Amino acid sequence: MSIIAPAPPLSNPLWPVRRITVEQYHRMIESGIVTAEDRVELLEGLLVARNGHNPPHDGPITVLQRRLQRLLPDDQWVVRVQMPVTLDESEPEPDLTLVRGSEREYFVRKPTAADVGLVIESADSSLPRDRGVKGPIYARNRLPIYWIINVVDHRIEVYSDPTGPDAAPTYRQRRDYHPGEFVPVVAGQEVAQRRVEDLLP
Repeated sequence: MSIIAPAPPLSNPLWPVRRITVEQYHRMIESGIVTAEDRVELLEGLLVARNGHNPPHDGPITVLQRRLQRLLPDDQWVVRVQMPVTLDESEPEPDLTLVRGSEREYFVRKPTAADVGLVIESADSSLPRDRGVKGPIYARNRLPIYWIINVVDHRIEVYSDPTGPDAAPTYRQRRDYHPGEFVPVVAGQEVAQRRVEDLLP
């Protein structure tokens, strides 16, 4: 049974929509048609506006970034914050991603699904999208561990065991961690544990 909700439509079916490929998106960036000021990401071939930031959303990511950078060997894992990951039909910009290798590797390329050990979204108003759109995208691309820091319900949702590119991609396993518990940080193997209340507003 699917534990990630089916993706809601990204567009109004009454309006004409033209999907673009990841390669076309890259060319739009290189030519200056899309810039950092546009605050968009490519999801399922559509340019989608990224949500704005506020302290409850950003606080958990700041905490994790600082602590993980101290814990992880510099030559094995890189902590990336709100930077793109190139996938099959999407190029999302997760709130936090752990990718394999050293920083210098990503001077010349963007990480792909094969590089990702852990992907994290901090969710307040973005919760429906993070569950219903990004969850299936990450599962289809076999990103092994997906966290939603659920600011709304005050818990951390940890998804694992992705199905890959099947008809309805999802994660087969979900565990929710609540205040008073420790959530394991897994990137290939467990590298740390964090108190849930330290990561929630």
